[in-house]
Amino acid sequence: MFQVLSRSWALLLGMMFLMVGNGLQGTLLGIRGSIEGFSTFEMSIVMSAYFAGFLGGSKIAPDLIRRVGHVRVFAALASFISAILILYPMFAHPVAWALGRVAIGFCFSGVYVTAESWLNNSADNTNRGKALSMYMIVQMIGIVSAQAVLAIGDASGYILFIIASVLVSISFAPILLSISPTPAFETAKPMPLKTLIETSPLGCFGMFALGGVFSAQFGMSAVYGTSAGLTITQISLFVSSIYVGALFMQYPIGWFSDRVDRRLVILLVAALGGVAAFLALLTSQYFVTILVAGFIMGGTSNPLYSLLIAYTNDYLEPDDMAAASGGLVFISGVGAIAGPLIIGWMMDQFGAQAFFMVISILMIGLAIYAGFRMTQTSREGIEDGAYTPVMPSSSLIAVEVASEFDIETALLDETKDA
Repeated sequence: MFQVLSRSWALLLGMMFLMVGNGLQGTLLGIRGSIEGFSTFEMSIVMSAYFAGFLGGSKIAPDLIRRVGHVRVFAALASFISAILILYPMFAHPVAWALGRVAIGFCFSGVYVTAESWLNNSADNTNRGKALSMYMIVQMIGIVSAQAVLAIGDASGYILFIIASVLVSISFAPILLSISPTPAFETAKPMPLKTLIETSPLGCFGMFALGGVFSAQFGMSAVYGTSAGLTITQISLFVSSIYVGALFMQYPIGWFSDRVDRRLVILLVAALGGVAAFLALLTSQYFVTILVAGFIMGGTSNPLYSLLIAYTNDYLEPDDMAAASGGLVFISGVGAIAGPLIIGWMMDQFGAQAFFMVISILMIGLAIYAGFRMTQTSREGIEDGAYTPVMPSSSLIAVEVASEFDIETALLDETKDA
């Protein structure tokens, strides 16, 4: 772990500042939209726009990096992010915010692609799993820290937008000044979606459902809080509980999944998240139950993302694992675009508590489908690979790195068995 820190401290520090800025703008917009008089569905469009831009950026950013290099792409996109953050309060209109969110989602995707390729380059076969773990922890710390900043600021003014802009601006200073050399960049040729779906129906269905759940948590949790009448401090605590749960439950679930049929783990974890959301729906008048539900929802949905990647890789040959990553990220991205729109419409129809209703339906639906798949196929003869933690907000590069780590683990196991 110390070896990873010594090689990548500047990258990890910069990414933490970047995640503080990203986490702050996501929650802040959800609160500020209510202050500006935006409807719930208008805010759902604004929140969905980020994931549309992110998905587009994951397709285009690799080509930009190949043309002009990591340094130029990173600096240019981070500069755009910083500028857009300042412009939000100046153009308080749903259309302007939606366009800004598309642009900022595109830019964050490109920044993540660049940073994660650097991280992969700084790691080796002996510490790649630890590097991914540190990267995930830093992301979580950044988002939780953002909620603390929000709780002590004024969402109706300009200062919090300026703070987010400044944090993003200083985030790439340690990275650009300290990291060398520039890594070679390449991504695997993607596997056709039809082949991926036929190979792992549960993995693909799960990634779509989790895309909706994650985008709801990242984009709509603050919108839910304002609609439910929570204070800014309560909203900050609720959003924090989601990511604290993700941090603390990631490794126990990962450890368990390496020792038990992954389909059973998917079923149990998804059911736990769905039940927690349903109980929050029934007892939403008690803030403590909302916090507990947030902890469990985040603590199940985030590990499920990594779990579904590992499960899909269990059915693939090592040479196909990295190729499947692009399809999994795309499917998750489509779900992430749809998630806020569905929740926004449902909240308009049934009230704020529809936030928990949709999450419960998606998680319990995933659990039911996992149970169905257990009746259709046998696990006999399938070798489980390694579980490697990955954040749903990560780019294709992190997912490919996790798959490469699975490949290395699988090949190492084959060598030992031989």
